[in-house]
Amino acid sequence: MQLRLPRKGLRRWAAAGAALAVLLGGAGTWTAVASDGPAPVHRADRMLDLDGVRLDTSYFTAGDTGRRPAVLLGHGFGGSKDDVRAQAERLARDGYAVLTWSARGFGASTGQIGLNDPEREVKDVRGLVDWLAGRPEVLLDRPGDPRVGVTGASYGGAVALLAAGHDPRVDAVAPQITYWNLADALFPNGVFKKLWSGIFFSSGASAGTGQRPGAPGTAPAPAPGACGRFSPEVCALYQRVAVSGRPDPAARALLEARSPSAVGARIKVPALIVQGQADSLFTLDQADAMARTIAGNGAPVAVDWTAGGHDGGDRETDRIEGRIGAWFDRYLKQDTGADTGPAFRVSRTGGVDSTDGRATLRGATADRYPGLAAGPVKVALSAAAGGPAAPRPFANPAGANPPALSAVPGLGGGLSQLSSLGAGLSLDFPGQFAAFDARPQSTPLRVTGTPTVRVRVTSTAPDGSAVVFAKVYDVGPDGRQQVLPAQLVAPVRIDGAAHGRTAFLTLPAVDHEVPAGHRLRLVLAATDLGYASPAAPATYTAAVEGPLTVPTAPAVTTQAAGLPWWVWGLPLLGLVTAAGLLLTARRRTTAPAPDPELAGVPLQITGLSKKYAGGDRYSVRELSFRVEQGQVLGLLGPNGAGKTTTLRMLMGLITPDEGEIRVFGHAIRPGAPVLSRVGAFVEGAGFLPHLSGRENLELYWASTGRPAEDAHLDEALRIANLGGALERAVRTYSQGMRQRLAIAQAMLGLPDLLILDEPTNGLDPPQIREMREVMIRYAAGGRTVIVSSHLLAEVEQSCTHLVVMDRGGLVQAGPVGEITGNGDTLLVTLAGPVPDPVVEKLAAVRTDAGLLVPLDGRTATELIGELVRLDLPVTGVGPHRRLEDAFLTLIGGETA
Repeated sequence: MQLRLPRKGLRRWAAAGAALAVLLGGAGTWTAVASDGPAPVHRADRMLDLDGVRLDTSYFTAGDTGRRPAVLLGHGFGGSKDDVRAQAERLARDGYAVLTWSARGFGASTGQIGLNDPEREVKDVRGLVDWLAGRPEVLLDRPGDPRVGVTGASYGGAVALLAAGHDPRVDAVAPQITYWNLADALFPNGVFKKLWSGIFFSSGASAGTGQRPGAPGTAPAPAPGACGRFSPEVCALYQRVAVSGRPDPAARALLEARSPSAVGARIKVPALIVQGQADSLFTLDQADAMARTIAGNGAPVAVDWTAGGHDGGDRETDRIEGRIGAWFDRYLKQDTGADTGPAFRVSRTGGVDSTDGRATLRGATADRYPGLAAGPVKVALSAAAGGPAAPRPFANPAGANPPALSAVPGLGGGLSQLSSLGAGLSLDFPGQFAAFDARPQSTPLRVTGTPTVRVRVTSTAPDGSAVVFAKVYDVGPDGRQQVLPAQLVAPVRIDGAAHGRTAFLTLPAVDHEVPAGHRLRLVLAATDLGYASPAAPATYTAAVEGPLTVPTAPAVTTQAAGLPWWVWGLPLLGLVTAAGLLLTARRRTTAPAPDPELAGVPLQITGLSKKYAGGDRYSVRELSFRVEQGQVLGLLGPNGAGKTTTLRMLMGLITPDEGEIRVFGHAIRPGAPVLSRVGAFVEGAGFLPHLSGRENLELYWASTGRPAEDAHLDEALRIANLGGALERAVRTYSQGMRQRLAIAQAMLGLPDLLILDEPTNGLDPPQIREMREVMIRYAAGGRTVIVSSHLLAEVEQSCTHLVVMDRGGLVQAGPVGEITGNGDTLLVTLAGPVPDPVVEKLAAVRTDAGLLVPLDGRTATELIGELVRLDLPVTGVGPHRRLEDAFLTLIGGETA
């Protein structure tokens, strides 16, 4: 039963509670948070004195006065208890007593930051458990032993694991995007992760000021050498390693002693391990080590790979918090009916929600955690030039400049998302890497886990060592465009390589599908912006000694997506439309004679106009432009510009009021015979879900009444690149596969003119990249493609020519380069402020996104080298999206 008080009674209750809070926990405030939900949440804020340190805490309860399990909820590094308030209130409403706190050195808490030192931060958590044991609302297993779970993200996730290893009273944990061994995370394979370490130190040095380092409008972070709130030994460690660029044994020993791995054998409680795929700080192998150790101790374990992480992306907050609640329901409330989810889940992209344009995610699951090496597939490698995998030399430049680019912390996930689009900022400089290619995939290959390879490296460095950065690219059919999954690299220090040394490389753990027609490329680079490399110049020589072993985790299966109504309904609608077109064709009027001078011109539109029904306003007015063979033409314009109306007139679906459209010299009328040379994809296509992709296409072509040999089915399918999926039922297809099947249907008969209206709607970034390649491959055979899209970046990368419309008329037409201009500019994103003299030296322009820096005759490589030499806090470098600027200028600032 729930007691509801009138507002006056609630105020009296709050006042009494405030007095009680003073008696029970020292000075503090007590608040009843009114809610329209099932129960109000009551929050008591107080400073707790623990071993000479004052911790700022908040205590949340809701509902009746009975005893309930408790949850300790930690925050991330650089944050405070306020960051987790919403989750605390949710857990309180679900029947838990929740205690949040700002860790030592953060927020309003006092003390020094010890990086979860067992004698500092972990001891504090034991004190918080003691405090919970004295609360009348908290369920006790025995006197002094509360039923308690611990959860948190990053820094808070690590202290959850450490608490379970140091305090046997902890009953369950749910660590998120955190580390198992901090030394391995910051010094992977003996290489210093300098950018992330610098961000850590800057965040701690400015803790308690309410400022984030480098944030606009804030004071600058403390000068180098300032310890801020760090403990002296942590400050000395960072400064020592940052200066030398190389971790020493004492640094490793200190971080390992403060890591959950140090007490891993004592963590024997149920653990829900949540780790992010977009995370170059705490990678998936950290979660793997957690899972293997805790499961080996005999405790229940579940592993969840989310789409986001420290590099940004979708953290899936609602889903994860719901799953943590269910985990605690099972192991704290001992509710055996609670659904704790699968033993393993990984989030995969599954299209775009048509209602809000946001990317949707689908879960792939397994009944057992597969680890990082399940289902190994051997992939042979050869030199990228096509020869045998012979030794390949590459240079470590003096000063390790310019460095290669992969993941750059602080960019909010931008790099990971760009890499999915095939336009990421991953960059390797010529002469500074060795590459080894596999053969193109005949079928799609899903990589789930850590690829491995054995290489032999020789170094001319004075100490005989080499530092290399290993990565595996997904390379497109053209052999040039490459994507670095999740922007991750594996650094490794190889000592004793003066006369050659063999090393077994474990590459970053990822979940990534390599489409059919793409190939894997192993790259060994000498530098990387995120890591410290030797300053002395040296030449490395590398050769592969065997295949690349790729884990596929075959037991992990993707959840099937529900079929929307149009998958079933549109085939019938298509038949009705086709019948209507046939009837219209019989009634059409006599068309003008063909123009022989335009016989080789795919499209010419002259003076085209169309009024809105029942009015004098024009949807299209006096539009004229021409499209030549081999062009990929982008049709751009804001909403209401008349793009779709123009395409509908081009396909003969509606008749213009004035002007004419000629396709290969023939005037377009409804049912015109020349339309057989036109393929169109507009607003999706419907397929019979129980038939395979091939059967759907064969059935469609048969319905046209044209000879089967004229379909050129195999060639259309090769361009669409569906691989072995063609033989599967369409109901098993992802949104991207259905979209490509629809494009293949439009390409049947290999029409000379292909019209695509918003072909990337409903696709996720990797599928958008694949659609771009489909259009380019189709036009490469001398055919013509017209694409209407609102994705300006895609149009810029895919199209050779543009037609820009606004308010029904032509604004500009011509080659992409002519419309965007030829003055190349790069967008440079930064982690901190840049002095005005440096901005002037670069002739740069400040923007909210970063600096716009003109190349002024320099190459991108030369510019990046100059930025590094100027010691700028660079977090990313990429092309400035000039088409967007040109488009907005042409249409007066409206949006597409």
